[in-house]
Amino acid sequence: MLTSINPATGDTIATYEALTDAGIEQRLARAHAAFAQWRVSDYQTRTALLGRIADAFEADKHALAEIATREMGKTLKSAIAEVEKCATAFRHYAQHGPAMLEDRRFDTASGTATARWLPMGPVLAVMPWNFPYWQVIRFVAPTIMAGNVGLLKHASNVQGVAAAIEATILKAGAPAGLFQNLAIPSAKVAGIIADDRVVAVTLTGSEGAGMAVAAAAGKALKKVVLELGGSDPFIVMPSADIAKAAATAVTARIQNTGQSCICAKRMIVHAEVYDAFMETFIAGMKAVKAGDPMDAATDMGPLSSAEQRQTVVAQLRELTGAGARLLFGGEALPGKGAYMSAGVLVDVPLDDPVANEELFGPVAMVFKVADMDEAIATANAVPFGLGSSVWTNDAAEKERFARDIDAGMTAINQMLASAPAAPFGGVKRSGHGRELGPYGLHEFMNLKAVME
Repeated sequence: MLTSINPATGDTIATYEALTDAGIEQRLARAHAAFAQWRVSDYQTRTALLGRIADAFEADKHALAEIATREMGKTLKSAIAEVEKCATAFRHYAQHGPAMLEDRRFDTASGTATARWLPMGPVLAVMPWNFPYWQVIRFVAPTIMAGNVGLLKHASNVQGVAAAIEATILKAGAPAGLFQNLAIPSAKVAGIIADDRVVAVTLTGSEGAGMAVAAAAGKALKKVVLELGGSDPFIVMPSADIAKAAATAVTARIQNTGQSCICAKRMIVHAEVYDAFMETFIAGMKAVKAGDPMDAATDMGPLSSAEQRQTVVAQLRELTGAGARLLFGGEALPGKGAYMSAGVLVDVPLDDPVANEELFGPVAMVFKVADMDEAIATANAVPFGLGSSVWTNDAAEKERFARDIDAGMTAINQMLASAPAAPFGGVKRSGHGRELGPYGLHEFMNLKAVME
């Protein structure tokens, strides 16, 4: 049984029966049959379907967004924006997908070789609750364009979203079996990965989940893409627009109530501008309004669950016990719901184990550094390497940060955000492989050489 609980109230929304083994088998057989047909579909058929799905998401964006807000607590306005972003991804691959799949010819000693991108088969996606639509669609859109078919194992607390995605794609005219939701517990994932009909797996989630899925995929000799945790640095140098950087840092930290892999979690600020940055940043964080996520005036809703809030509170307790100072906030708010106040943490000891963990809540860690070398060293001091944001107007500093920060992505003078056209992914314990852009489309395709 899978249960969806509204984190704003603590009330149960719905319960869902988990698929039986017979139900799983039925869906795997359907995916296998659907792939046999979809793999030979032409690009026009695929792009037309992507366009219709985009239209369907836009037409139902308010209803779809309300499901996400009720199930995991993000503000309704941000949930609507998330659904709209999904439509842009479908349209991006509809417009640019065929060009990404064009053949390339090479001369060889005996003639020519043509490199062709060919579909592989059913791909399993294991997805989290924090961006319950976007995380799935950034897998689904390239999957459809590639000629593959998709199977979704979504987080247990957002089964309403999972069902809505499947229903919306079917309503747009997708063939039966092209995309299917699997309402299953995590214990069933390894068995599905092992099934010969499933060719690869992609996961967005925790390190533990990533290790489990990677182990299962490795045992079955199957390709895996992993997008795991992040503890993204947000570096501010003296040449930056400090007021803009500080204001953006607030948004970058509290977006999705701090529950984003690419949230700016560690503010690393040059000593020359530290005081000016902190004055604006602290004022902004103190002004953050936590409340009803359905209210347009709310800045951030509750955390996704009472358990998630307990995890963050425990991390803060460990850090302050080790010498860090919580300037304000970071407290569980009274009343119903998993609400928490935004906060700022300073004097964080880099050698404390929790300083090397992902803080998945609306509390920022702030570090003062003396120069660029120390900023880079502090940025790279954690085991994660997903995203990063750098604020400087010095050309040499921009180049140095882009080269030397250990991360899959670096945004310069802007908040890091994913986009359909740009590759998304990390290094170190943040995972491997890429989503989005042409690289995400190619991850689960057979690059076949045809010799003539």
